[in-house]
Amino acid sequence: MSGRVRIGGVGPLHPPGRTGRNGAGSNWGRGRTAGDEEPATVATMSAATDSETIDLVMIGGGNMGAALLGGMVNSGKFSPEQLAVVELREERRTELAVLLPGITVTESIPPCRSAVLAVKPQGVAGAAAAAVAAGATRLLSIAAGVGIATIEAAVGPNVAVVRCMPNTPALVGMGTSAIAGGSAAHDDDLVWAESILGAVGIVDRLPESQLDVFTGVAGSGPAYVFLVAESLIEAAIAEGFDHDIAERIVTQLLLGASTLLAQQGDPATLRKNVTSPNGTTAAGVAALEERGLRSIFASAVTAATERSRELG
Repeated sequence: MSGRVRIGGVGPLHPPGRTGRNGAGSNWGRGRTAGDEEPATVATMSAATDSETIDLVMIGGGNMGAALLGGMVNSGKFSPEQLAVVELREERRTELAVLLPGITVTESIPPCRSAVLAVKPQGVAGAAAAAVAAGATRLLSIAAGVGIATIEAAVGPNVAVVRCMPNTPALVGMGTSAIAGGSAAHDDDLVWAESILGAVGIVDRLPESQLDVFTGVAGSGPAYVFLVAESLIEAAIAEGFDHDIAERIVTQLLLGASTLLAQQGDPATLRKNVTSPNGTTAAGVAALEERGLRSIFASAVTAATERSRELG
């Protein structure tokens, strides 16, 4: 496929390359990417020619983008040679070349068939337009709070847009994600998105109207769990434990309890099984209930859900 594009007049095109600073295609903005990205600015476009077409481009080489690419390759469903990652920071490109051997690491978008938008919300529209200009007909956005309509407005009709909300445990292959398809997305497009996200955890299909709630529960949820861990560690230290011992015990506590829940399900029954009448656990649980723990978590989910809607 011929026809690389340069966007925004942000420097010369570079010849394609597999690692380091070599790249070809669409420069979608200046700044940092994948967790630290700046908004993309789409201005002028100019065409270039003679570059290999990549199956999938990850636009944003931060932690989540790198985790997705690593999981995709490890799943055996994706060949490194047909993947690329776009990263604007030179030092991060150097790191990615080591982390992701065989995958094209570039500062600009090469000709491609599909793209994952792993940039900050304010950069999504520009990155989407640049990817489509480079040939992408499928887009998967993992940016929080950016609605499908916003992306479709940036790329026009006949581009399959899938919106996703992942969470940070995807970094260790234990993520949970939800997806919703746009007006041009068909079942095969959703299956494609599931093949990407399923490499780092579980995936559920939801109506887009429920993605904000998913964000409030699962997208923000790891922070709630980490706050619980912090609180338990602080409580243990207050009762005389050393910090290292307290952190080790609480970490294993959460891992063990989560494993039990994953294997057996039904958290209410698991809680009752460990709560003997008039015992120590009953006293601790009663203190939590008296202080409104359930309503506190409900308020957290509501606040995060509303913020997600505001961002959209």
